[in-house]
Amino acid sequence: MKTPYDVILKPVISEMSMDNAQVKKYTFKVATDANKTQVKLAIEEIFGVNVEKVNIMNVQGKIKRMGRNVGRTPAYKKAIVTLNEKSKEIEFFQGL
Repeated sequence: MKTPYDVILKPVISEMSMDNAQVKKYTFKVATDANKTQVKLAIEEIFGVNVEKVNIMNVQGKIKRMGRNVGRTPAYKKAIVTLNEKSKEIEFFQGL
């Protein structure tokens, strides 16, 4: 059995994610085998909020070169979580 902290790995801090935080949409990097239901339950348990919707996307790694050697950065899964209008905001994103 996975704990909520095994499902939610870390928040994604970018310009677009900070703009979406103003309308209660928060972006997290999640485990590659996590589904929408697991993400919803984990966010509700960790932060004590009401989740309305979860969108999940697989992000492919970028191709990088070091001289003649070609490699890839790791692929990961990203979740955008939308909260209810009645729900409180996540405090972690407020201080940034």
